[in-house]
Amino acid sequence: MKAERDNFEIDTDKARLDVDAIQDFLSNESYWATNRTREQTETAITNSICFGVYDGERQIGFARVVSDKATFAYLGDVYILEDYRGQGLSKWLMQTIVEHPDLQGLRRWVLATKDAHGLYEQYGFHGFVHPERWMERPAPNAY
Repeated sequence: MKAERDNFEIDTDKARLDVDAIQDFLSNESYWATNRTREQTETAITNSICFGVYDGERQIGFARVVSDKATFAYLGDVYILEDYRGQGLSKWLMQTIVEHPDLQGLRRWVLATKDAHGLYEQYGFHGFVHPERWMERPAPNAY
């Protein structure tokens, strides 16, 4: 699936992903994946629906969705490089993700964020309606 806007493109073709750029951002710029190994990043990509954001051939953003494509989806690793922020690219990325044909009719989407609540709320995300029903088993270094 491809989407184009101005000089930018969103593409779900995993062969096009710049794994070095993704790993660099996650290791050095994110707060959630600083300890993730390249092997873990590669495995996460393999087992997810991935969305690369491109300025020409340069990858400038990324997001991935883990889903059974029937009932549930987890959205993670969402970013736009700092030099490209403020241009509406994260909103366009989110719109493209929630409209993806394989992700329609799901009962629940989840994500974790420290600082982007305002963005995600625009696409229907909010705190758990029944937090007492949810449990987690986080790793010792989970964000």
